Amino acid sequence: MSLIKSISGIRGTIGGIPGEGLTPVDVVKFTAAYAAWALERHAGQQKLRIVVGRDARISGNMVNKLVTGTLIGMGLEVTDIGLATTPTTELAVVAENAHGGIILTASHNPKQWNALKLLNEKGEFLNDAEGKRILTLAEANDFSFASVEELGEVRYANFDDYHIQQVLDLKLVDVEAIRKANFCVAIDAVNSVGGEIVPKLLRALGVSKIVEINCDPTGNFAHQPEPLPENLVETAGLVVQNGVDVCFVVDPDVDRLAIISEDGSMFNEEYTLVAVADYVLAHTPGNTVSNLSSSRALLDISEKYGMQYTPSAVGEVNVTRTMKETGAVIGGEGNGGIIYPESHYGRDALVGIALFLTHLAKKGIRCSQLRAQYPSYFMAKKKLELDSCIDLEALLQKIKERYKHQKITDVDGVRIDFDREWVHLRKSNTEPIVRIYSESSTKEQANLLANRIIEEVKNAID
Repeated sequence: MSLIKSISGIRGTIGGIPGEGLTPVDVVKFTAAYAAWALERHAGQQKLRIVVGRDARISGNMVNKLVTGTLIGMGLEVTDIGLATTPTTELAVVAENAHGGIILTASHNPKQWNALKLLNEKGEFLNDAEGKRILTLAEANDFSFASVEELGEVRYANFDDYHIQQVLDLKLVDVEAIRKANFCVAIDAVNSVGGEIVPKLLRALGVSKIVEINCDPTGNFAHQPEPLPENLVETAGLVVQNGVDVCFVVDPDVDRLAIISEDGSMFNEEYTLVAVADYVLAHTPGNTVSNLSSSRALLDISEKYGMQYTPSAVGEVNVTRTMKETGAVIGGEGNGGIIYPESHYGRDALVGIALFLTHLAKKGIRCSQLRAQYPSYFMAKKKLELDSCIDLEALLQKIKERYKHQKITDVDGVRIDFDREWVHLRKSNTEPIVRIYSESSTKEQANLLANRIIEEVKNAID
């Protein structure tokens, strides 16, 4: 059993002993701590409201009842929006003028996992200090439940149509261009909430030929839910078999977007953001942001339009903070996460789908041809397990010193940029390992670079 406590929430496998898995006891404790933090943050305001949404995983109904019951028990009002994507829940917080939100999803983790992802009143993830405050309240059991006269209430709502309309209203989404393109579009929603809202979005965008793959929101994931190439072999075969122009693949909570071209080839989730940014920058001059472990292809696209690219620390909250600081018009993460401030500061696969389809329609070319227009880079992702007594900060400092004549970025671990390749080393927040990501012009070169750095790390330990 696993239980991971972090500033962004609580994540774990369902069942087991309290404190070792995500048990009902843990769900109640951390929900109560979040409620106490919200009451502390909005002291003096009457009847706070919290939005709760969930993905379709099997444990979702059970966890939802525990969360909503605890919030009511803490004296808070609850808007339960039921099965909903992560971005839908984020938008609902603002639409409801709520004081926060809780998303019940373990994102791309397998079905035995679930999690409480915590939002502030802007529908955005908590920052480091806010997350740590909730962890402190939880560990100390520093919260008090409401008396019977002060209990909250729950009301039910659905925000799918609201979310879809918000996407349709974006200036760069051209429904008429998409309709005229007469696309055949497939969607693989891994049997979670995307199976309901994405086909509905596609119809609203004027797509009449839709191939639904794994769109029954049962929570029984048809394949490993992370949208990586090795998990999408069967889906790629169906794309070719059905004569599909483009296939979109989303994770269980629909904040990540992968794309498969008409020939069954992977567009590569690193290039989801690259393609969308290409379209956005062509019409909206401005800066871009992605995290340090994302492809340098976004830098290339930014330079193509004479715009500034800024890397951020890993983590959505860090990306959005950097986007706000630099006034970025588009940003996100190389895992297929699109953040478009014109909509909201959160990864949103629905926004990504609408912008990508508009881009493809206006280009008038095949999906594989669009992918071929972008520079090709290849990534290697490795990790090195270390003894828990090793000083990781000192170790990274040695590597930083060794490469001091290269371009160094150290907002999150150490990233070393060479002429046309880079390597990023960062320590894990949950285990004694160093993650080593590298990118180069070929897969072989990326692996060579990563392996070379791993050997240098090992030598630095000796």
